[in-house]
Amino acid sequence: MATAPRRTAWPPVFALLLLMESTVANWWMLGMHGSSGSAVEFNPMSSHKDNCNRLDYLVERQQQLCGLSENVLTAISTGAKLGIDECQHQFRNSRWNCSTFSNSSNVFGGVLSVHSRETAFVYAISAAGVAYAVTRACSRGELNECSCDPRARVRKTKKKWKWGGCSEDIRFGEKFSKEFVDAREHGDAPEGLMNLHNNEAGRRSIRSRMERICKCHGMSGSCSVQVCWRKLPPFRVLGDALGQAYEGATQVKLAENKRRRHARGKKLRAVSREIKPPNRTDLVYLEDSPDYCERNDTMGILGTRGRVCNRTSPGLDGCRLLCCGRGHNTRMKEVEDKCQCRFVWCCNVECKTCRVRRDEHTCK
Repeated sequence: MATAPRRTAWPPVFALLLLMESTVANWWMLGMHGSSGSAVEFNPMSSHKDNCNRLDYLVERQQQLCGLSENVLTAISTGAKLGIDECQHQFRNSRWNCSTFSNSSNVFGGVLSVHSRETAFVYAISAAGVAYAVTRACSRGELNECSCDPRARVRKTKKKWKWGGCSEDIRFGEKFSKEFVDAREHGDAPEGLMNLHNNEAGRRSIRSRMERICKCHGMSGSCSVQVCWRKLPPFRVLGDALGQAYEGATQVKLAENKRRRHARGKKLRAVSREIKPPNRTDLVYLEDSPDYCERNDTMGILGTRGRVCNRTSPGLDGCRLLCCGRGHNTRMKEVEDKCQCRFVWCCNVECKTCRVRRDEHTCK
């Protein structure tokens, strides 16, 4: 007599990890690459569209956009990596330092399963990263779908300059980011509305910070007319701006218009009337942040034990805040540093390398 197949009873923690792997596995995986330029190995015998369709962590619309051309995936991967790198820079001194896991499809661990202000920042900087990378690829001629901004040249100017050159087409970058990044979100759920709002806030952080670059033209350097074009700002400028938005993020809740029961009748409102309603450039979050002080393997939180801290700093990197009140250890460490530097005509500075002993403070 045949026996029924045995069902495996997963431990609760492992079952939760499986759930998070299936729900949080995302296009961020494209940013987890090194110098090879791609997070995945494509089959050279298959078409580019077939290769994109094999990326099961992309939803159908994302696979379609990936398959537009070979360079599109490179631009998306670059944008994802821009967002991850900038997140780790902005949070380098915080209790949660935007740690990622290269050996898992759950890039940020389980942290993004909590709809906190950290999640809001990750979504915003990631959407901005894709818009930024695609816009830059357009101006460099790396994508067939776009080029320079055609609208810039037809704008009238009243001063002694005119539009020319190659203005970077941020509108195309924003549109592509919206189609790709927003494709997996559902606007009928609170977390979907939150993610869509923060994605848009990230994209909007770029357009208002576009730089105008000008070059003089005229006889004998007279600069009788200037030709100007629009250029993307350094991505660090956007990271700093979204970092400030993170500090001032607004906690929200779902508010449904009873007269309109479909998805468009739902929106997010501040949890209290005393709080200023968020605008389209503000970041929003639904839940308080988890405890980042102690290690939590289920959430993918590394904790702060063993983190290097600054004993004299009153800021986030200071031992008092970073170590969560547990105190810190101090040890003497030998490091190599430049010393005995002298100016050599002309125009170099030559230094020797010395070994010096310094105190290093780490959280208990």
